[in-house]
Amino acid sequence: MARAMLEYTKTVLHKVSFDATLFCKEVQKAVERLLPYEIEELKEFILSLIRQNPELDKCLIYLKP
Repeated sequence: MARAMLEYTKTVLHKVSFDATLFCKEVQKAVERLLPYEIEELKEFILSLIRQNPELDKCLIYLKP
């Protein structure tokens, strides 16, 4: 079940990556819901999205420990 939540989160983040504000809100929700090891995997996914859309980098503050 937890793995499904991570995959769902990735799908949502990919779909809202056109808008940095929406993206940040979804990142915040994800950090609240996911397990610590899943957040690490999510960080890698987000970094790959940031390479494509540099304006999303302000959302990294939500991933700091």
